[in-house]
Amino acid sequence: MANYVERVIEQCKKNNPGEVEFHQTVEEVLSSLQPVVEQHPEYEECALLERLVEPERGVTFRVVWVDDEGKVQVNKGYRYQFSSAIGPYKGGLRFAPNVYPGIIKFLGFEQIFKNSLTGLPIGGGKGGSDFDPNGKSDAEVMRFCQAFMTELYRHIGPNTDVPAGDLGVGAREIGYLFGQYKRITDRFDGGVLTGKGIPYGGLLGRTEATGFGIVWYAEEMLKANGEEIKGKVVAISGFGNVSWGTAWQLQRLGAKLVTISGPDGYIYDPEGISTDEKVAYLLELRSSGKNICAPYAEKFPEAKFFPGKKPWTVQQDAGIKVDMFIPCAMQNDVHMEHAKAMVEGGCKFYCEGANMPTTNDALKYLMDNCIAVGPAKAANAGGVACSCIEMGQNAGHTVFQHEDVYAQLHQIMKNIYNACANAGEKYYGNKNALVQGANIAGFERVAEAMMAQGLV
Repeated sequence: MANYVERVIEQCKKNNPGEVEFHQTVEEVLSSLQPVVEQHPEYEECALLERLVEPERGVTFRVVWVDDEGKVQVNKGYRYQFSSAIGPYKGGLRFAPNVYPGIIKFLGFEQIFKNSLTGLPIGGGKGGSDFDPNGKSDAEVMRFCQAFMTELYRHIGPNTDVPAGDLGVGAREIGYLFGQYKRITDRFDGGVLTGKGIPYGGLLGRTEATGFGIVWYAEEMLKANGEEIKGKVVAISGFGNVSWGTAWQLQRLGAKLVTISGPDGYIYDPEGISTDEKVAYLLELRSSGKNICAPYAEKFPEAKFFPGKKPWTVQQDAGIKVDMFIPCAMQNDVHMEHAKAMVEGGCKFYCEGANMPTTNDALKYLMDNCIAVGPAKAANAGGVACSCIEMGQNAGHTVFQHEDVYAQLHQIMKNIYNACANAGEKYYGNKNALVQGANIAGFERVAEAMMAQGLV
């Protein structure tokens, strides 16, 4: 049976040459499913894993738009619809210059398990473009989004595929995309996109949902090991919405956040990014459009800026002890040397906030040397959980208040942690085998649905 898993991994690599991120996540996920697959020989008989790693549908299209100088620009657009076994495809759109099929496939594949873990009826998909919104005018972003949606609208719908925002796709982009969808279809399908503005069907609390969910998951992780998050020293990366929501919730629960980061380097604040003013300033950094974090040290002189460095070495750089690291920025951001620096500095907990922020070898090292490691597909599921809550809000023609959203999300994150811990205990004999447990708990629900629906 071990050969079956290995064969699928190798075949996937051959079928998708050069798509490193996709290879990495397929190997990580399928390897951890080994004890489940061993108990179900019927999975091999019906090629369940082969079907799981192959998108049900994938579209690639050109996006033609005109910049402010009147020059015609051409970008590539993508949408990979991986699994509709338990519900309509659900997953974000990413606009960034490094977007290519390997990135979209890895994100879409991860989305299958993340969405399944929520317990909600949503499948997995992902899309995006190599368009870079940074430095573009609002008019240019609008024209690009309208051109992008002119093709995408054919492939989405409230009961088919429901995109949301992701890196480079915020409230502005979602607004332009939704407006064009409405214009083309002549319908107000509020459930076709999530992450919308409040006046036209958006969900209160959605902006901070991913960050809040990450911290609530981490809180459960600590509680299960006899510790509490209050008073813990925490280092995170990024300064966008996920980082901001994480910072806000860490502040609410009494933890001391000491770092944020950007492409230009990282900030260390010895007094903690733990006041309303400091947390709110992350939004100013994000809205500036400059994509740098250095101005934080100018605003708050007690902080120090480390140019060109990542916060994973802050223990050595600043001579402090960090209890927990939470990478919130991008994929493959934490490498083996960073993992070793974290462990050598005495870090005991690690919780992934971004999608696949850790290379496979670094993740294994952290799992072997930390008390507990929280995987992204579980910890950052709060965003997609709230997206599904928004879909329900739109379908019911109602409005949920902040308290309603937070209560639902908090319970969902507790349920996700328990599912991961229980699966880890059942198949690996360890409640802290959360990475493997998340993959298994997400997989079992999808596999059961696939088996029930036949060879589709």
